[in-house]
Amino acid sequence: MRIGVPREAGRLVAATPTTVGRLTGLGYEVLVEAGAGEAASFPDAAYLAAGASIGSAADAWGADVVTAVEWQPRAPAGLLRPGATLIAQLAPATRAVLLHDLAEHAVTALALDAVPRISRAQSLDVLSALSNVAGYRAVVEAAAEYGGMLAGQVTAAGTTKPATVFVVGAGVAGLAAIGAAASLGAQVRAFDVRPEAAEQIESTGGTVVRASGATQTVSADGYASTLSEDQEAAAARVYATETAGADIVVTTALVRGTAPRTITAEMVAAMRPGSVIVDLAAPGGGNCELTVPGERVVTANGVVILGYTDLAARLPRHSSELVGTVVANVLTLLTPGEDGRLVLDLTDPVVRGMTVTHQGDVLWPPPPVQVSVVPAPPPAPPAPEVRSAVGHDKDGSRRLTRAVTFALAAALAGLLVAASPPGLTGHFTVLALAVVVGFYVISHVSHSLHTPLMSQTNAVSGIILVGALLQIGSSSWIVTLLAVVAASVASINIFGGFLVTHRMLGMFRRGPVRSAASRGGAR
Repeated sequence: MRIGVPREAGRLVAATPTTVGRLTGLGYEVLVEAGAGEAASFPDAAYLAAGASIGSAADAWGADVVTAVEWQPRAPAGLLRPGATLIAQLAPATRAVLLHDLAEHAVTALALDAVPRISRAQSLDVLSALSNVAGYRAVVEAAAEYGGMLAGQVTAAGTTKPATVFVVGAGVAGLAAIGAAASLGAQVRAFDVRPEAAEQIESTGGTVVRASGATQTVSADGYASTLSEDQEAAAARVYATETAGADIVVTTALVRGTAPRTITAEMVAAMRPGSVIVDLAAPGGGNCELTVPGERVVTANGVVILGYTDLAARLPRHSSELVGTVVANVLTLLTPGEDGRLVLDLTDPVVRGMTVTHQGDVLWPPPPVQVSVVPAPPPAPPAPEVRSAVGHDKDGSRRLTRAVTFALAAALAGLLVAASPPGLTGHFTVLALAVVVGFYVISHVSHSLHTPLMSQTNAVSGIILVGALLQIGSSSWIVTLLAVVAASVASINIFGGFLVTHRMLGMFRRGPVRSAASRGGAR
């Protein structure tokens, strides 16, 4: 079968030279429309080198499988041949007419923006991939519009305060915006109606804004659900307070492609002149009441509102790489035999959730997919065990045996101290105290403190190692033997601790920067 990659109105392309190699490896022929990747810095020569062929727009749209970043609103379904398969973002929740036209032309359509939000489908989630890019770009756009620096500075002439950034929504785009703004030195505050988002906000460098009464649940398919009137009222109070003190506001709230109104005109009027609002929900109409999708608006009080709908496309190379990787992942799922034959298994909940038209029928909306969004309740405490008299006897016997063992050990230690020279009595006392203190410290320390505790034991082992090395030359062979054993054990502890610490630090260290010729894939 042949896969067609047409040239689109925007700057993105649904396949890159890297993903073309994956598609051909699945047994497909790949045809790319001439110039389809130029805006994303992918020339036709790169596609040819990857194994694709270059053709016309009619050739690309007439392929067995057509993949696009997004179906353009004015593109007629008649571009596709009957029986073809279309893989693209289709916004099925708001395009009933398009779905009807595709079904009428017997096109099997898979919507990339309708992937169920389940763990197995994460590699197919193009919305999350592009939202990450858009959140990062939103902060870049805001920084360009803002009349000051995001980070506070200390100069010879005085100090400047860091900018205050308020992010509405801590989904993928919101977390990307929080991370980007925090990395630039801004003070970031963020609000999300989902209670589980608080930890994610803090982990990316933001401060959580909390509001009682605005807690929301997630719908069965993993996408956000609509707020009730009471929840909207509680959230609105937070928005009014936070926007009034913010220099930059980034809004990201979308419910199935539709943007709920979160920032009113009155809230904008209360913001400081020079403030910036970046409305990432502009494609769905905008979270801000004054947003004009696709436009830059300056209000009467000097607030800049950016309603750009192409933020991800403003970073076309990486966005195209991400979309191309998602498309390759989808076709990998649909080609189990790796023989260039597409198999549509509608019993698979992931495939069924994406398939919006098939064999002349409209299959939207899909059946609900079970998503675990709430942690499972803790198991009930076990019922008290009813023990027989025999069980009680066994427990009593164990306790008696343990007590006798401890008593014998204490008596033996006392005899050893009594028989030892007077100078060793103090050393035995220190040893006994060290054992007792060490036991209680290690057994009661929190798991989060294991790493610093390991550092302390490394320091103690270093002292032991030095003392052992000083005693190795002793005239007594017993002292020398004990010193060698102590030095060996301390060395194992020290070098093992440093090895573990090195591996842990490696988890937070950036890898080496590769050259442009050696880069491959989206990540």
